[in-house]
Amino acid sequence: MTSRQRPVRIVGIGGTVNPGSSTEQAMRLAGATAAASGAEVTIFGGDYLGALPHYRGQGYGIEDGTELVEAVRQADGLIISAPGYHGSISGLVKNALDYLEDLAKDARPYLDGRAVGLIATAYGDQASMSTLLTLRSIVHALRGWPTPMGATVRTYHGLFSPDGECLEDRARMQLELVGQQTFRGASALALGERPE
Repeated sequence: MTSRQRPVRIVGIGGTVNPGSSTEQAMRLAGATAAASGAEVTIFGGDYLGALPHYRGQGYGIEDGTELVEAVRQADGLIISAPGYHGSISGLVKNALDYLEDLAKDARPYLDGRAVGLIATAYGDQASMSTLLTLRSIVHALRGWPTPMGATVRTYHGLFSPDGECLEDRARMQLELVGQQTFRGASALALGERPE
């Protein structure tokens, strides 16, 4: 626990329009690792993201995305997981991140003072790396602190068991490290220290 006598709060954002996607399972595994370290973790997966209208577009209402925005406002850290689509992140995840514009005028604007663990999933190594680089650029633009480890996960049928266990050692170790580093960075930032 921090000196503020509350758990470190971490928000997970990620997934696809497909229920139980590898992208969402990867985020949940990293989040579970952070929770095992003592974090309070709130997840916004594919179902939630898929229901969000385009930010400030047709069909958008002022109440849309408020649960996500408020959770991030209170968070010490985030874990963002995005699939690689055509060399970049998916529109679904990008739209969710666009909602963070509502934090622009906060005392801690955007992702300022928050550790951010990043996960990129794709069927190929090149796509996952370009997606990770895009995520890092977005987090820097939002003033967040990306963790040193960013997971690049090459997905395939059978990577995760039906109950969400990652069956590949390399991927599992990366995801666990993202969860651990997000927790450590968020803890340090919550105490006003420099992340390691």
